[in-house]
Amino acid sequence: MTSRLTELTIDCHDPESLAAFWCAVLGLEVIDRNEHKVEIGSWEPTVEEVRARQMPPTLLFIQVPEGKTVKNRLHLDVSPIDCSTDDEVTRLLGLGATKRDVGQGPDRSWVVMADPEGNEFCVLRTLAS
Repeated sequence: MTSRLTELTIDCHDPESLAAFWCAVLGLEVIDRNEHKVEIGSWEPTVEEVRARQMPPTLLFIQVPEGKTVKNRLHLDVSPIDCSTDDEVTRLLGLGATKRDVGQGPDRSWVVMADPEGNEFCVLRTLAS
């Protein structure tokens, strides 16, 4: 017996705006929403599809009352697919991300950023050829 990773849940104050940010970053779409949550993904999971194969997890943004207080223990890494890492960092800054210093030092091949609610993520090397 095994399980499948089907969703990655992110606590936040404003699920709609954070989901919109991540849709713009990753090219995903809203697949479900209600008053306190928004789910985005590249596919709409069904029981049959989840059983048949491992698929990328959806991102589920759930409204919570408390704010973020410490560095994330789990974070997303993204890799640009059609531009340089520097160009992608510039694009993400324009979407509302910020650069973060979490002690990574200046000589790293990745850039630590935070989404509009302060959740850290990394921009890795480009996959563009």
